[in-house]
Amino acid sequence: MTTLDAPTAPPAQPAGAARRSLTIGPHTIDTPVVLAPMAGITNMAFRLLCREFGAMHSDDDGGLFVGEMVTTRALVEDHKESWRMVTMGERETPRSVQLYGVDPATVRRAVEMIRERDLADHIDLNFGCPVPKVTRRGGGGVLPWKTELFTRIVSAAVEAAGPEVPVTVKTRIGIDDEHQTFADAGLIAQEVGAAAIALHGRTVVQHYSGTARWEKITELKELVTDIPVLGNGDIWSAEDAISMMDQTGCDGVVVGRGCQGRPWLFADLAAAFAGKPDRVQPTMGDVATILRRHAELLVEFYEDEGRGLRDLRKHVAWYFKGYPVGGEMRHRLATMESLADLDAKLAELDLSSPYPGAAVEGPRGRAGTPKKAVVPEGWMTSRELSADHAARLHEAELDTSGG
Repeated sequence: MTTLDAPTAPPAQPAGAARRSLTIGPHTIDTPVVLAPMAGITNMAFRLLCREFGAMHSDDDGGLFVGEMVTTRALVEDHKESWRMVTMGERETPRSVQLYGVDPATVRRAVEMIRERDLADHIDLNFGCPVPKVTRRGGGGVLPWKTELFTRIVSAAVEAAGPEVPVTVKTRIGIDDEHQTFADAGLIAQEVGAAAIALHGRTVVQHYSGTARWEKITELKELVTDIPVLGNGDIWSAEDAISMMDQTGCDGVVVGRGCQGRPWLFADLAAAFAGKPDRVQPTMGDVATILRRHAELLVEFYEDEGRGLRDLRKHVAWYFKGYPVGGEMRHRLATMESLADLDAKLAELDLSSPYPGAAVEGPRGRAGTPKKAVVPEGWMTSRELSADHAARLHEAELDTSGG
């Protein structure tokens, strides 16, 4: 991988940006940044690419890189693909796995199986998914409304993991403004022994629309004082990460959509938290090199050139956002069939084209619009789990990521 040049005139270093680290149980992360799991995106290949950039300005790999979310039921039922997803590469230390489950006994058994197979150094529990096919059965971001069930799930995971493997929790503000759950979730997580809690500053109703409400992260940090509080939402640049920590007092940041097509963001983040002005501003040629590296890692991961290249297609538009690559060429790149085909198409680009600046920066990925919260009938009338809701809750355990 080539080393990309920092900008000629780096931005002024934000106030208060000295080296900061993050402690999660027995693990100290040199840079207080967590890569958020994103379905179909943050597989081993992408995680390794992000690590390579994070290591440019860090004593380790510049963050905590969490694997794609896997359902606990899939692990307990011994689904081969799910076990492959929680198996990390040799370089991946700490090995960080995200689980989603709705049944305490199933969550407990899945964590026990992970421990028995020695597959993780850290386990994150996802309670943030806003997808209707999950929430309509009481799962994802609407589950913390049922405080006893939430408590039992987190407790089961913590007990099964033991002190060597810290368990963290990720959640949202709540279902909507009238049904906020983040404060209770934070206090419960702290009480039952979770090692940290991350808050996405949006409700389930917001999905990914609008602006993340960082003030809720501030509220949680003021309330939860014994474990780290991480902030998530609208981290598009290193400066955003520093601003979130300075404004909210949180202990670290979680980065999701901001790194889509920009794995070099982790170099910027590591530099910023080390107090360095270095920022990556890739030319078209640099982006082509990074995309090619991503392709190689995907082929290695899948052990199948065709499958690896098909997986890469979704990333093309993100990589070239803001660069002078026309629609026809983007389409051709997104239909690549082999590494040789990719090389030939990349060679047609104007590789000398400079960094476009603002056109590349800022929000990326699909924001969408607010959506009505889809929940089981009667779900929000009580914070206790009814027998009827409990009987159908297993239907919410689908292989869907988000938060």
